[in-house]
Amino acid sequence: MSELSKRIFTSFILLIIFFLSIFNNYILFFSIVFCFYQIYFEFYNLLKNIFSIKKKIKLFFSLIILMFILTYLILFIWITLNSSDNFDKIFLLFIVTIAISTDIGGYVFGKIFKGKKLTKISPKKTYSGMIGSFVTSLFVVYLIFQNYLYFDYLFLYIMIISFVSQAGDIFISYLKRKNNFKDTDNILPGHGGLLDRFDGIIFAILIGTFLRIFV
Repeated sequence: MSELSKRIFTSFILLIIFFLSIFNNYILFFSIVFCFYQIYFEFYNLLKNIFSIKKKIKLFFSLIILMFILTYLILFIWITLNSSDNFDKIFLLFIVTIAISTDIGGYVFGKIFKGKKLTKISPKKTYSGMIGSFVTSLFVVYLIFQNYLYFDYLFLYIMIISFVSQAGDIFISYLKRKNNFKDTDNILPGHGGLLDRFDGIIFAILIGTFLRIFV
């Protein structure tokens, strides 16, 4: 099976699990617990090799902060998917859609137009990919949510979340580069670890929920 086939197959399985989680609390609970453990484990592996023995206290506080962030995200997802308010669910899907379309747009535009590298941290990132991320997220989100979301500064909101998603991806790439890791793990065929797949989504949800206060 080729790398692309593995990515497509894994993405299909993840989508099935996601939709099943929406309608079944048991699947949702076990999925959330597993994601919490796995993402924390992958973050830990990245951070422990960066901090030297003299910086163990920094590692400790970094892991504490990470614990709070992941707990917040998991509680937010659990409460949202169990909420009777459909707008909450649409808003979560809205953020996830921005992150996913950002990732796809960056990959496709980068492959087609190539061009100047965006940063040395992640050699595959290009300016054409960055522009493609913004364009794709704007187009896809408008196409899907034009009849569901009505608030001021929607364009700016999408641009900010798309930027945050890309920044999250680059940040994880930086940590991997510091560790000489290709992937954060090998649990997802064709993708690597959960952090490789969900890095942009994690940062997008985190910032997106805070920005919602001002929407």
